[in-house]
Amino acid sequence: MQTAISDETIGSTLKKYFGHDSFRPLQEDIVKDFLNDQDVFALLPTGGGKSLCYQLPAVIADGLTVVISPLIALMKDQVDGLIANGVSATFLNSSLGKTEGRQRYAKLFAGEYRILYVAPERLMLSGFLDDLKKWNVARFAVDEAHCISEWGHDFRPEYRQLANLRKLFPSLPFMALTATATDRVRSDIVKQIQLEKANRYVASFNRPNLHYRVEPKQAVFRQILSFVQKRPFDSGIIYCYSRKATEQLATKLQQEGVEAIHYHAGLTPNKRAENQEAFIRDEIKVICATIAFGMGIDKPNVRYVIHQDIPKNIEGYYQETGRAGRDGLPSECVMYFSPGDVAKQFQFIADKSDPQEREVAKEQLRQIVSYAESSLCRRKELMNYFSEEWTQPNCASCDNCQNPRESFDGTVTAQKFLSCVFRVHQASRFGVGINHIVDILLGSRNEKILKWGHNRLTTYDIGNEHKRQAWQIFGRELVRLGYLDQNSENYGALTLTEQGRLALRNRTPVSLTKPILSEAARRPRAASTSDIICDEDLFAILRTLRKELADEQGVPPYIVFSDVTLREMARYFPIDEDQLSDISGVGMKKLEQYGEAFIEAIQEYLDMNPDVERFD
Repeated sequence: MQTAISDETIGSTLKKYFGHDSFRPLQEDIVKDFLNDQDVFALLPTGGGKSLCYQLPAVIADGLTVVISPLIALMKDQVDGLIANGVSATFLNSSLGKTEGRQRYAKLFAGEYRILYVAPERLMLSGFLDDLKKWNVARFAVDEAHCISEWGHDFRPEYRQLANLRKLFPSLPFMALTATATDRVRSDIVKQIQLEKANRYVASFNRPNLHYRVEPKQAVFRQILSFVQKRPFDSGIIYCYSRKATEQLATKLQQEGVEAIHYHAGLTPNKRAENQEAFIRDEIKVICATIAFGMGIDKPNVRYVIHQDIPKNIEGYYQETGRAGRDGLPSECVMYFSPGDVAKQFQFIADKSDPQEREVAKEQLRQIVSYAESSLCRRKELMNYFSEEWTQPNCASCDNCQNPRESFDGTVTAQKFLSCVFRVHQASRFGVGINHIVDILLGSRNEKILKWGHNRLTTYDIGNEHKRQAWQIFGRELVRLGYLDQNSENYGALTLTEQGRLALRNRTPVSLTKPILSEAARRPRAASTSDIICDEDLFAILRTLRKELADEQGVPPYIVFSDVTLREMARYFPIDEDQLSDISGVGMKKLEQYGEAFIEAIQEYLDMNPDVERFD
């Protein structure tokens, strides 16, 4: 058992190596448990500081901490960041040449490293587990732990090998970390890595610095171009459904003078790495990508994430939007939504060969459509999905809370729709989906309507006061409100619930949300990148200096200092080492390495601007 570590030692090490004066929520308890050789399960949102939970114990305690991660790009970024902070760390993965690999193995046998990152595939290589036994391993951390569960959105079979690792090192503490996991996935992780006795920490899924917005998709390129052009200095990710779409969007943005590149799994490994590096190093501001991009990209200053097309499911959407604002500064998440895209997605799903896979995908798509069309707080909807209750009446940071959707007396509309569902069941003894009900209401004479005699129903052709898209939206809202049940295992067939039957019988008043069928005239959110008020001119100078230093060392700019740290410098104007060391993110190693350059830049700026505004 590790000798108890004092709070003073933990705090001083946190400041010395990571430059922080305090912990984020749950971090301190997790760190102490791991130092005390306790198993830990930690579910912290993206940007919640998962890495520090095992990095700080590795610096404080003796022995080697082995981190299993599926993300090669993340390994390099994490190791670069640790080395910049004065921590001895390395990684082993397929990107290394034989000579470099041998050199790292030699240092591992010599006990020169505190932290080792490895891919799960490495655990299956002949002799590797035997080598681990010789390296004075003290603890294991399993990052992206949801990959071990077949119920997770990114299941990786090689993660199943971790059960063998636990058997070989039964006395060592294990930590499992993830940012996105439903109740079912959490249980699976605990079972697979044998963490039944682990202390479990589940942080809030709320990302208070993220602003969520869903916009109707109309002339989407012009919408995206307008958004991006208003934020010329901000980094952003734009997710597209297909590889071709990423290439087309990046090309069109380039033609409009926007620094943009594309990324998808069809590129060569070298080209993917090249484009990823250009984005991480702030050489390119915008990356247009499929969902192949993002996992393991530890870039803290992504100021916006745009979904040009509707995501496949809420879990993936939450993870992708979570790549914005990892530094805690305000960032935007925008989805452009079109019912036409939904129809395309359902068609793609219909082409899947596995019936169970089709039904799961359909249900997941219905959930994200419900989120997109909902008039409720976006934050509440996301948190409810992960079984967390959001009780505040207004989050003040999503489109529905800032600009509540207008409702109307939809009693007649609801009566027509519910009555049509009832008449179909009465006449045919089976249920149909939303689109078929809409066809009946609009008087369609398609093959199924005529074949089943639904053109003879009393509700046939009674709904011409609304357009097709509006009726589809009303149908989905009636499902959300509990008047209708939609059977995911029977092609989305609708049936009246008890609430729906009572409403139909009693003509219960029903309030519905006015659908947005044309481009919303909503007040756009300010393009400011930060709530940290500072001297913007000095911030721009410091950002340029950071880029120069990063380029000299061949690392991404955020490895030098984060935007949060630069903005604090541009707010408090530190002009000596004592003052600079008080800035968040300035540890001992970085003070020694970069302090003089930044102090000189700040002093020069103050000399040139003696009347500069000071902030409290």
